[in-house]
Amino acid sequence: MALPSRETAAREVRRIVIIVLACILYAFSFNCFYEANQIAYGGITGFAQAIHAVLGLLPVGVLVIIFNVPLFILAWKYLGGGFLLLSLFTMAVSSVFIDLIALFHTFPPMDPLLASIYGGVLLGFSSGLLMRQNATTGGTTILARLIKRKTPWVSMGTLQLFADLAAIAVVAVVVRNVNSALYGIVALYISSLVIDTVLYGASRARLAYIISMEHTTDIARAITQDLSRGVTLIPGTGGYTGQPHTVLMCAIKRNQIVALKNLVKEIDVDAFIIVCEAKEVFGRGFDRYKSDSW
Repeated sequence: MALPSRETAAREVRRIVIIVLACILYAFSFNCFYEANQIAYGGITGFAQAIHAVLGLLPVGVLVIIFNVPLFILAWKYLGGGFLLLSLFTMAVSSVFIDLIALFHTFPPMDPLLASIYGGVLLGFSSGLLMRQNATTGGTTILARLIKRKTPWVSMGTLQLFADLAAIAVVAVVVRNVNSALYGIVALYISSLVIDTVLYGASRARLAYIISMEHTTDIARAITQDLSRGVTLIPGTGGYTGQPHTVLMCAIKRNQIVALKNLVKEIDVDAFIIVCEAKEVFGRGFDRYKSDSW
């Protein structure tokens, strides 16, 4: 069997390093912001947190591993062995660090609103990093990934949000603290936004529609030559004048919008420009589409 190339080996090492660092950040944010402030946490970790609070028999990390077994069986069946092995590794590392950090350091409580905000940001960031490496910490992330196979138009952050709400409700009932659930919902909403930002980008692309009555060809040529962006010509008709014209459609990166507007106005000061956010753009000059993307 041929050995992997140096580039492939370096890429895999980099992938493992990112996963381990993300797991450490995940464990730190859980212990520092959620556990220390009794903020309800969603997912399997939330259920483990609730059971640990009631029984206190097993550490949270161990309970997380136990509860994840049936979900990992489903992941192996529907998402493949590679995803399963990587997620098993990720879950084990994050669970170990959750217990190690709790063993060696007890974080003091802080303002629960600040804990919800910063906990949501850090936890969402670490979860997004793991998903970008096609790994998860298990639990409801796997559940959301399985659901996304049937609903690819729904973002992972949104699926994660709804999947974790039930766990937050259970934790709130167990600890008998409504504030815990409310702060948990705040943190959950923030983390879902951060996950989507890490996975899909912070609206890095824009979609521009340009209407010029006399300089359509000049504007299209300038965009192609000066900005190195493709342009699509769409036939249109003025609703008021009834006159035919051509609409230019151009997918462009966010940092090129000012240059686009200046370029168009230099050619036709009366041109009509509409700029919209494009959540995802795949193709040359943008992201490459992957069939197993999140």
